[in-house]
Amino acid sequence: MKKISLLGATGSIGTQTLDVIKHHSDQFSLIAMSVGRNINLALDQINTFKPSIVSVMTQEDAQKLQLQISDEIKVVYGEEGLIEVAANNEADILVNAVIGSVGLAPTLKAIEAGKTIAIANKETLVTAGHIVTDAAKKHQVPLLPVDSEHSAIFQALNGESSSEVDRLILTASGGSFRDKTRDELNGVTVEEALNHPNWSMGAKITIDSATMMNKGLEVIEAHWLFDIPYDNIDVVLHKESIIHSMVEFVDRSVIAQLGTPDMKVPIQYALTYPNRLEATNSERLNLWEIGTLNFSKLDTERYRCMKFAYEAGRIGGTMPTVLNAANEEAVAAFLDGKITFLDIEDQIEQALERHGKINHPTLDVIKEVDRETRKFIHSLRN
Repeated sequence: MKKISLLGATGSIGTQTLDVIKHHSDQFSLIAMSVGRNINLALDQINTFKPSIVSVMTQEDAQKLQLQISDEIKVVYGEEGLIEVAANNEADILVNAVIGSVGLAPTLKAIEAGKTIAIANKETLVTAGHIVTDAAKKHQVPLLPVDSEHSAIFQALNGESSSEVDRLILTASGGSFRDKTRDELNGVTVEEALNHPNWSMGAKITIDSATMMNKGLEVIEAHWLFDIPYDNIDVVLHKESIIHSMVEFVDRSVIAQLGTPDMKVPIQYALTYPNRLEATNSERLNLWEIGTLNFSKLDTERYRCMKFAYEAGRIGGTMPTVLNAANEEAVAAFLDGKITFLDIEDQIEQALERHGKINHPTLDVIKEVDRETRKFIHSLRN
């Protein structure tokens, strides 16, 4: 039986991970978990899965939660709590499903502890890809992708020689505003932005999908996961989200991974790799019911965040850190009603333009650049 530590248990990926664990309780058990602000949901999860340790955001939440659960369950909090959950001695696999750069330090500690990493937290690789991948190689720890796009590429590469890969092709749904022109984006609401046509995801990722920053972050993530130059990573718009991504080889053969838009499938594959288990709670893909698959070229002037991501990735150094931090803060401001949807792009662009790249940044430098960028984005609203 594989023992799982889970960061972000109450989020979209976290709850679906727990669903996989529940449906295969003979294969997996939850040893440790972290949660955000949804303490009520966390209580239900704790009562169902009975982990030995739970991390929350604040000391106050930790004290309140401890009064409501068994004393046998340890409650911790803050970054140190996340690290204690991630590097738990009993765990075999860490599923990193938190949102944002907060997932970086716990992931590095889990790698140092020799845990297999199932990574759904894009920001960890975007912010410090060189540090994370170097650490994984040093400690001989596998990084298993949970994102549907990267899982698709990972599966398509099984049994293939990396030297024969010519191109990675990530698919993108286009998000909630894919049928709108740029002019029509003026005045769109938070509720409209959160109405994704295909996927059920958390608020931040859904907004990132609408701006296409989500796909931009995935391009940077793919660069680090698969050691592929940015010039060999393309993105194609694919409304149905049936083909999750493709790999083109030097002989022009293309291998694609297909499936219904269901995150439980790549989550389960990351947990069972290199084996597969029956997906008892997922729908079959019947292509005759789909009928038609549509594809179109990505316009980086329409989706400016994609242009920012490619540029930041190619420049390297601390630029992806700035990209991610600025985006996190701008998206949070939009969700709070403090800026408009198009302001997200403008604020990210301003942060990138003002930053002087630092090559080969250490973890401390990355943390300082992250803090300074967030401070700058906040200053734009004053």
